Amino acid sequence: MKGVGFLVALVLLALDSKLASASDPSPLQDFCVAVNDTKDGVFVNGKLCKDPKLAVAEDFFLPGLNIPGNTSNPVGSMVTPANVEKLPGLNTLGISLVRIDYAPYGGLNPPHTHPRATEILVVVEGTLYVGFVTSNPENRLFTKVLYPGNVFVFPVGLIHFQFNIGHTNAVAFAGLSSQNPGVITIANAVFGSEPAINPDVLAKAFQLDKNIVKQLQFRFWWDNN
Repeated sequence: MKGVGFLVALVLLALDSKLASASDPSPLQDFCVAVNDTKDGVFVNGKLCKDPKLAVAEDFFLPGLNIPGNTSNPVGSMVTPANVEKLPGLNTLGISLVRIDYAPYGGLNPPHTHPRATEILVVVEGTLYVGFVTSNPENRLFTKVLYPGNVFVFPVGLIHFQFNIGHTNAVAFAGLSSQNPGVITIANAVFGSEPAINPDVLAKAFQLDKNIVKQLQFRFWWDNN
């Protein structure tokens, strides 16, 4: 029985360590402002950190999320991020924010994933049809129509989208559980990769004619981020 107890404890410890590393690690100091100066910086969690004694209020401040994004593009949406690239004080804090603007009916934040973050979205203006798809083999679709004040969660790594079904502009804000959540837009990644994926691979995977795949690969895939 002691052997069984030891194995159970070992499994629980392994699970705990897996869960602990499932998102950005917790900081071990008050803050670690990102800096590009390799001479004065200390490398921590993907970004160099400036000397805390040199930190200023501007390191933790970002204006401009009140300004609408330009939705005059092929997908009819624009994502304005407040992540570690724009707000260096976020470094090691494990959180970021985006504003998303959608053109009237048809504005789309295309199917995409965030490999390093769960997303929680709140609608401020307009009406959005949103959803996400679970992993194989179920590939279950969860959808909801959201109105101002409604909140929806997209679990980390799952494909999700938002589509404006209203006849006015829509605006949403989303919090993400990473300072740098990353974005993989499915169509862009599959058909717009550099270099291009062998068309035979995509023709087989999507059960499409090879010429159609080539046409899709020659298209310009708009990035709304």
